Amino acid sequence: MDTKKYIFIKNKFWAIILVAQFSLFYILSKIDFAVDFFSNLYEWKKNFHILIFSKFGFSVGDVIYTIVSLYLIYGIINLIRKRKSETLRQLFIVINVSYFLYQCLWGMLYFQTPIIEKLPKKSITDTDLKNLTIKYLNLCKQTREKVSEDKNGIFIIKDVRRIEKEILQLQQVLPSQISSKKPVSQLSLKPSLYSKIMNYTGILGYYNPFTAESQYNPNLPSSQVPFTLAHEMSHQLGFAREQEASFIAYLCAKSSGNLDLQYSAQLYVLKSLLRNLSIKDERFVKDILSKYSDKMKKDRKNELMFFTKHEGLLSDVFGFTNDLFLKSNQQDGSITYSYFVTLLVIYEA
Repeated sequence: MDTKKYIFIKNKFWAIILVAQFSLFYILSKIDFAVDFFSNLYEWKKNFHILIFSKFGFSVGDVIYTIVSLYLIYGIINLIRKRKSETLRQLFIVINVSYFLYQCLWGMLYFQTPIIEKLPKKSITDTDLKNLTIKYLNLCKQTREKVSEDKNGIFIIKDVRRIEKEILQLQQVLPSQISSKKPVSQLSLKPSLYSKIMNYTGILGYYNPFTAESQYNPNLPSSQVPFTLAHEMSHQLGFAREQEASFIAYLCAKSSGNLDLQYSAQLYVLKSLLRNLSIKDERFVKDILSKYSDKMKKDRKNELMFFTKHEGLLSDVFGFTNDLFLKSNQQDGSITYSYFVTLLVIYEA
């Protein structure tokens, strides 16, 4: 007991610093000037940040995550076994530095002015959602007829790199009333080194704020890859909130001439609308699903087979923790699509 008490007392300084950081960044998140400062800091450094790490042909961020995770696991085990004060001090330092860098490089961006405040005020009705659902069902049907498919009749992507370059170009012509952010000038989008694990987590992609790299799961069904790329690249642009990154991805795809990107985005929009309506009008949702074209039904079946095959404890754990993370940053949880749908309906009106 004396040893435990001594270890804590000797390291209480670093524990106090960590608590002080939590308090400081919480206070700063409520101050517009502070949020604007960190937003401008991100704008100032993002292209330089991306340029450095885009030169590597693999995800540097994933390597860093692996090293830090192994160190933390080793440190915690070592602390439990040997109860050394120095080990606890090193762990506190790593956590303090990581938290500080995260907040400065990315965390404060969650508190930027929401996109919805830049759009006209509008009340949304179920009729609006249903009309838009029918519109996107027809768009999906039309676009699906123009894209490529494999020997089993499943949608396939022609050229992933071409889609990435297309998104990069489209970010330069986003509506000025919605985004005043500087376009990213360099691609830094990479398959995750954890892609096999991601199959079982339900995570499609993620942004690394420490290296400005966007990672995605290359094993996803092709129907989900293009929109995932656009979503993760929207994070690189400086949109931290998940639903806003999806909205920016939708805006890019809406202006795109790339049919693969168009189809993936239209499917995402359609599924988001159906999820939102399923709570209130299950019969309407089933009717829309029955009206999918045969080719769309094959793509939907392919997606369901992929996620059913890989569902399990990991997907539940990651879904729960991601939901908590989103809510802690003043976002809707991961099971809610209402914010994206609200932005979509107001913009389309």
